[in-house]
Formats: sequence, C-alpha cells, structure tokens
Amino acid sequence: MKRIELQLEGRRRQVPEGTVLERLAREYRKPGEPEIVLALVDGKLQELHKTLKRSCTVRFLTTADASGMRTYERSAQLLMNKAIYDVTPSDRLERVTSQFSVTGGIYVEIQGDFPLDTEWLARVRARMWELVEADLPIQKTLLHVNDAMALFRRTRMYSKEKLFRYRRSSYVNVYSLDGFVDYHYGYMVPSTGYLRAFDLELYHGGLVLRLPERKNPDRVAPYRPSEKLFAVMKESTAWDERMHLSTVGDLNDQIAGGHAQDMILVAEARQEKQIADIAEAIARHPDRKIILIAGPSSSGKTSFSHRLSIQLRVQGLTPHPIAVDDYFVDREKNPRDADGNYDFEALECVDISLFNRDMNALLAGETVELPSFNFVQGKREYRGDFLRIGSGDILVIEGIHCLNDRLTEFLPAESRFKIYISALTQLNIDEHNRIPTTDGRLIRRMIRDARTRGTTAAETLARWGSVRRGEERNIFPYQETADVMFNSSLIYEFSVMKPYAEQLLFGIPRDAPEYREAKRLLKFFDYFLAVDSRDIPGNSLLKEFIGGSIFRV
Repeated sequence: MKRIELQLEGRRRQVPEGTVLERLAREYRKPGEPEIVLALVDGKLQELHKTLKRSCTVRFLTTADASGMRTYERSAQLLMNKAIYDVTPSDRLERVTSQFSVTGGIYVEIQGDFPLDTEWLARVRARMWELVEADLPIQKTLLHVNDAMALFRRTRMYSKEKLFRYRRSSYVNVYSLDGFVDYHYGYMVPSTGYLRAFDLELYHGGLVLRLPERKNPDRVAPYRPSEKLFAVMKESTAWDERMHLSTVGDLNDQIAGGHAQDMILVAEARQEKQIADIAEAIARHPDRKIILIAGPSSSGKTSFSHRLSIQLRVQGLTPHPIAVDDYFVDREKNPRDADGNYDFEALECVDISLFNRDMNALLAGETVELPSFNFVQGKREYRGDFLRIGSGDILVIEGIHCLNDRLTEFLPAESRFKIYISALTQLNIDEHNRIPTTDGRLIRRMIRDARTRGTTAAETLARWGSVRRGEERNIFPYQETADVMFNSSLIYEFSVMKPYAEQLLFGIPRDAPEYREAKRLLKFFDYFLAVDSRDIPGNSLLKEFIGGSIFRV
C-alpha cells in the first residue's frame, strides 16, 4: 500500500494513503486533554471522517478551539433535535427553533400540541444519552438543492426550503443521524459518542440546551439565566415573527419582492420608538442626572447616545454627551495583558479618580474643563471644552465600563440611570441554525475600523479574541444591573454590510492565520441578498459602522 508523509503537529510521520483522520486523532489525543473534533489539513478545516490522499501538514483542533467548540455545539443541537423528534408524536410537534444564546447554553423554542413538562424533558434527555452511548455515525450527504428543498418540505422544515431558494450553488450538504436528516451551517463531529457534555433545562416556555465552555470543554457550563437580557431577546424575536422576518429566507423574500426600503423604515422606526421610551423613563426620574451607557464592542453606543440625547431634548431636558474614553490614562500607563500587549479593555485604562472628581463637580454646579483623548498620540488633552450644568441638564456618559460600580463608586447612587446596549442578533439562518451575536458585532467592527482607522480585516480578526476576553471580564458580568436594555441590532443589517465585509474579507491572503475565519464569514454572507446602503436614514446606528452618519461618530 502506498504511504504518504505527514507533518503531524510539527513531527514527521508516514501513514498509509487513505488513512482516516479520526484514527490519527484517537492515536494522537492524550488522556485528560480536550476532545479532538476537527483537523486542519494544509490549513484547511476538515471533518474527521475525511481520508488523507497525499502528503500534507495536519494539525488537530479540540473543543478548546473556537472552531472546535462551534462544531461541538452544532452537533449537540443535531443530537437534541433528533431526540425531540423521536420522543414526540409527529402530528403534535410543529417546530423546533434554536433561538439565541443564553448564559451557559442555547434557548430553544418548541411549538406543538403537547405538554412541555419535566416528564417530556426527561424522555428527551434519556433519548439523547441512548444515542450517545450507541456512538452512532453523523453522516454527511451531498444533495442537489432541488432534492434538499423537497426533503425539507416533506419534513415541514419550511425555513430551510426557503433558504435554499436563494442558494447559488446547485448542491448542498445535509447531515443524517439514525434516519433523521437536517441541514447545519458548518462542520460536525464524526459520531454521537463525542457528545458527552450537555444537559437540558425547562425555561420560559421552551428549553435551554446547556453546553460546555471553551475553558472547561469537558464540563457543562454553569447555568445562570439572565432574565433582563432574555426578555429583550424574547421581545425582539416576537417582533420578528409579527413582521414575518424570523429567518434569512424571510429577509431575502422581502428584498427580492422589492420591499427592502419599507422593511428598513419599519425597523428604524421601531428603534426610534424604543429610544423615545427610554428617554421618557429617564424624564420620570428628575433626580437621575447621570445616564450611564455601556455595552460590548460595536454595539453602537456612540450613535445611541446621540439619538437618546435628541429624545431627551424632546422631554425638555438638556443632555451633555461625555465619553469615558476621554478619561483614558496616557497610553504608556495602560496595563498589559498576559501576552504583554496593551489591554485597552481594562478598567485601569480609565483615570477613575479624575472622572469621579469632574462628575461630582458638575453635579455640584461647578464649571469643569472636560478632557479629550488623542488616540493618535495616546495622550489626554485639554482644548477649552468647559461645561457647567443647570437644573434641567443631564449627563449622558458612554463607555464599556459604565455599569461597573467601580467606575462610579464616588458618585451618588441615586443620580445614576444605567443602560445596557448590545447588538443582539435575533435573525436566524433557519430554525436550527442561529446567528451568533458576536458575529454581528465582529463584522460591524471590521467595517468601521477599516474605514476610520485603516485597520485591515486580518488585524481586526486577530484582535477579536482579546476583545471578547475583555468583554467577558469587564462588561457581561454587569449587564443585569442595568435599569433598561436596548437591542441595537437591525433585522436588515447583514444584507447592507455584505458588500462592505466581503471586500475586506477577500483581501485576507490564503496563507494568513486569519484566513480560516475569513472563509467562514464569506460563506455566511452567501446566504444573504444585498441591500443598497443609500436606503438607510442618516441617523441609523448602522451608519456608525459603514459611514455616512449625521452624527460625529
């Protein structure tokens, strides 16, 4: 038998031609290490059922890798869907929809004519474990798109049928598990035996599929429901359903039907009403002089603060926007992360003492010269920007740390009104394929940074992991302390960002470390029809990222 030469994790090795990657992975994995679920073959992602046909370089990916954990989550959803369809009579089960991420898992909505109770959940959980213990193969099949549409029409997965109407390729990969056929966006583990870390919880009329974290990939993550965040996401998805815009196929139908402009105007009007409602709530509390706006990267905090300020004026108040970033310490004083790089997400980047002193002085009626941070020079400057507030004046302060009481510890608690803002993507690819919220924010940031800072897409992708770790540490733990939450995601935004993002992503060389992630995002945009950005109002939050905003952002 012909033998081929591998560079396997940096070591040379000869193996027979046709060797299955899974066999190599089982030999290579050491006891106690995370499960190997994917391979990089000459830099290209491969599922473990693939065979090696030529000499190449091989590197294995575990569930501690982002791509590996996505593969695990996707496979666990297939396992769950199979179990649900197995234990529930088909004439009583209407639809299973993986809606959005919650702390420690994914919220799943079940529609049907049967009791969603602990007994039913126990049957689903038991069936999942039966499938895991049987170690059944997860098989991939290439179907003509017309055959795939007919298949999902028969199985009443209509959003998949609609999705494939807009597919440019003539063929599509589907996955099957013990006779249950489904479509999933991305790779799968080879068999059910890999899926030993999961659990189920009933939650708000649906269930949560609990999954492991990357830092502890062999254990189910702690379950800590975020009630306020869940309520915002639930309201957003309910609005989508009323507008018949729950999935990418629905969105493409609106665009192809010539209704894009109406859809944009309705989505923008909805956000404007929500902002007006927040301003009205603030006006009902005249003692709240400090409005604190926080959220993760690329949530649209700056545009939101401007639009909120306009609505506060409608309520008879005089707002004064202040960016916490202007209170940054000089760059050389910034803390560094474990890699020795500046940690720009750390609270210690802010001169907390000066910030509290200035804000208290303003509350006391004193005149304060506000600083301005020069990001080019990395220095705090003073440019004669003096401020004194009166009885009807209000401070609108935005920054990633604004919900952290350490930032405002010397300010009176009764003066604060806290707002959490994030782009909480409510659109799904189809009923079983959700769009991670982090992807929307990453794409926003990539487009904005290329436009305003000359940052390449590869540089944004390379830094995104550090940004996410900063958010996990500095923002998400405080989100439930907010008085109100605002979802800045717009149902149409991926269709608008598509041409901007594709141009940047195609510019990443194939041999770059970031190419794998770029390819994933390019494949994602293949699902969407594009929309002309000229149809977007000048005050849209999306304009902060693509350009053309009427605000100074």
